[in-house]
Amino acid sequence: MHWHTRKVLSWRAPNTMDSDFCVEALEEALRGYGTPEIFNTDQGTQFTADAFTRVLKEHEVTISMDGKARWIDNVFVERLWRSVKYEDVYLRAYETLAALRAGLDKYFRFYNTRRRHTGLDRRTPDAVYFEQTALKSAA
Repeated sequence: MHWHTRKVLSWRAPNTMDSDFCVEALEEALRGYGTPEIFNTDQGTQFTADAFTRVLKEHEVTISMDGKARWIDNVFVERLWRSVKYEDVYLRAYETLAALRAGLDKYFRFYNTRRRHTGLDRRTPDAVYFEQTALKSAA
């Protein structure tokens, strides 16, 4: 997630707790949106794994990890998953992993392109992200 704009850059819905799915999502985001200065995450084993941190180090990204049990440090991601659960997953009660993935793909497209956010002056994540990108390009 791009913190300033709340845009979901990449996601995965794994059925394991290894780091492979996190590395895949990270690499996809880096390919699609470029290299950030700082990458913030919690201290979950997927994010502290050598495979994950190696990708960030190779791209010279500063790694910022939240303090233990500090959900507030990662509040935007926590809020995102709360929205995902209450606005989609709990309502649809997906019966298979394939159905969940298809539903989440649809939800995240909605979230980025049509879901307006109070914290973004009632704009969508895409609108704010692409406006910011255009301003950086113009400068």
